[in-house]
Amino acid sequence: MKAIHGGKAKNDKLDAQKIAVLLRGGMLPQADVYPEEMRATRDLLRRRLHLTRKRAELLTHVQQTNWQYNLPELGQKIAYKANRHGVAARFPDPAVHKSVEVDLALIDFYDQ
Repeated sequence: MKAIHGGKAKNDKLDAQKIAVLLRGGMLPQADVYPEEMRATRDLLRRRLHLTRKRAELLTHVQQTNWQYNLPELGQKIAYKANRHGVAARFPDPAVHKSVEVDLALIDFYDQ
């Protein structure tokens, strides 16, 4: 099977040759098998990281929405629950108001 990438021919034979050269030169690190007793913890940490990133995206969306509508700065970090009160009320447009409410509700859920 051949494919063209950046003007170069690419196929399994060429890949195998390149990998063999890297292996011979000690330039290809060996994969480590993660200890079985730690896999559940690793998976939980990966999931936590995923959820933390989603929460951060929501916080950023609220801040960007505030900026897009030329409203005064939020003033306090809305990452803290105590600072989120009244944030959605800043937006007079009902659709935007609801969108921010949903973002804040999801942030509260992620906080749990």
